[in-house]
Amino acid sequence: MKQKLRIWWETLISPSKHLSLGLLTLGGFVGGILFWGGFNTALEATNTEEFCVSCHEMRNNTFAEIKQTIHYSNRSGVRATCPDCHVPHDWTDKIARKMQASKEVWGKIFGRINTREKFLQHRLELAKHEWTRLKANDSLECRNCHNYQYMDWTRQSMRAVQVHSVALAGKEYTCIDCHKGIAHQLPDMEGIPMLFGAPLSEGMGNGE
Repeated sequence: MKQKLRIWWETLISPSKHLSLGLLTLGGFVGGILFWGGFNTALEATNTEEFCVSCHEMRNNTFAEIKQTIHYSNRSGVRATCPDCHVPHDWTDKIARKMQASKEVWGKIFGRINTREKFLQHRLELAKHEWTRLKANDSLECRNCHNYQYMDWTRQSMRAVQVHSVALAGKEYTCIDCHKGIAHQLPDMEGIPMLFGAPLSEGMGNGE
């Protein structure tokens, strides 16, 4: 046993071409920590509302709209920011979302929606992308804050109780099937199928 330990130690401290294996291992460990810390710092820096609205496309369009809704200002003082609704909280899902966002950077570089007119022209297409994403992940970002099990039916309207008890009790429907207009203005919805009739927007967000 002592012989094996001695061989291991001699290997660890023996020089490579220029540096010992131990120093190379320590350097790699420290370098890994620095890289990981830098990566996470950069990731979180891009996961803030300040970063999102640094682009005038967001600041003058979608962010201006959400400031008029219950998600921005309400009696409880709890405010949802851009990442709360558009970036999953789980790390692996967050990384996948960031990779998807690379297409948004591409659109920024080439000025796809750099004017209000262009934004409105592409609004339905952009909305459909987000609706599809939320439908696929069962409205994960919504459920980070809203839990069906803790809803107080006595503080909801009869329509809300009827819809929630039917739509959310099973797995066929999800939040975004109804709440497409909860935070941003809707595009022209002609020809867009809506569950339970018209979009449930600000009224239900207020608990009315």
